[in-house]
Amino acid sequence: MKTQLRQMTRSPKFMIGFCIMLFIIVFITVYPIINPGDPLEMLGLGTFFRPGTYVSVHDSLNVHRTYTLRLPDAEMNRIYGKLSYDDRDTMKNWLMLWGEQEGISGLTDDDIETEDVEALLLLWWQHYDETHRIEGMTIAERRSYARIDRRVDGIFNTEDILIYKFNEETEEYEEAGVVSANDYVRVDEVANVITLPLGTDNFGRDVMRQLVSAAGASLIMGVVAGLIATTLGLIFGLLSGYIGGLVDDILMFIYNLFSVIPGIILLILISYGIGQEQRGVMTIAIVIGMTSWVWTARSVRSQVMSLRNRDHVNLSKLSGHSIPKILLRDITPYIASYVVMAFILQISSAILAEAGLSMLGLGPKTTEQSTLGIMMNWATSFGAHLSGAWWAYYPVILLIALIGFSLNLMNTGLDQIFNPQLREG
Repeated sequence: MKTQLRQMTRSPKFMIGFCIMLFIIVFITVYPIINPGDPLEMLGLGTFFRPGTYVSVHDSLNVHRTYTLRLPDAEMNRIYGKLSYDDRDTMKNWLMLWGEQEGISGLTDDDIETEDVEALLLLWWQHYDETHRIEGMTIAERRSYARIDRRVDGIFNTEDILIYKFNEETEEYEEAGVVSANDYVRVDEVANVITLPLGTDNFGRDVMRQLVSAAGASLIMGVVAGLIATTLGLIFGLLSGYIGGLVDDILMFIYNLFSVIPGIILLILISYGIGQEQRGVMTIAIVIGMTSWVWTARSVRSQVMSLRNRDHVNLSKLSGHSIPKILLRDITPYIASYVVMAFILQISSAILAEAGLSMLGLGPKTTEQSTLGIMMNWATSFGAHLSGAWWAYYPVILLIALIGFSLNLMNTGLDQIFNPQLREG
């Protein structure tokens, strides 16, 4: 055992995969302590808020002290803030269409740089006119350009903003303060500030908090399903490979029956038959485990058939040892390394199977616990990919890929350790 552990620590592939998985486990354990709360709590009154830090506007106006700063880039940052990348692309599109229609030089794709806001604004002010008509442009498109033009007109407007409060005694609004362009507040002094590293989803829930919870649930499902599948595969494989005869024929018939029907079809049929209300996280894990043990059983059977006629096994038979004792003491230790590798692969395949089921709407019920597959289902169903809300699905895809990559890397490293033919130098 010590020798095998030493070989594991010296295997680069195993250690990289192990460190990645360890980091994921530590992160999903520690993050809920740092940022506690219900992962399914709806924070945002809207859908797909972008990642960032959100400050209460109301509380920022009531900070006991404001600071006057004159930042050299404040004006340009304000312009960039008012003109988004989409707005600048829209302005460029109109200028190119107008230049092409009127044959104006200097309005081609190579001439207009959306990153150079000053040059873009100069071209816009020089050429844009709401009365200009571009052939083939719809009324809705003309109105969208007009709205951008009105936004551009007020882009350098930095006049002071007056704050009024309603006086209940006089039932009139009274001036309560003035906010100038150079007034700043410290975020630490604002009462309500929240940081959303990955924004919110379609229900206004913190994606980061939900992702951590979903990753933990998916890993638990993978471990439970992997334990069930590996245990069943090990038991059936041992019995089939060692006893042989009628037992082997019956079990082989079951293997072939499960092999003919694709596993995903069985999962879909069973999950659909269970019903939404009964499909908890553990229920789906059990279903996945009960339908994915076949390939492990086949592999264990072939390993046992090569071991059952070894000298130490024959000696145990002659000594009158029972079949369970022979299987546990004389055969199982020799295939233990293979069983561990099969377990790791079963975890990875179970997580992917759950993601596939949830994408079809047949995963665990969504009111109690989210999983990585359920998050993908929500993002797809509510058009996150269409609205550009990358934070709702890219982190989920990356985490699923990272978990699968780390587990398969660990399995490859173990295979090189336990298989002399694959062992490196």
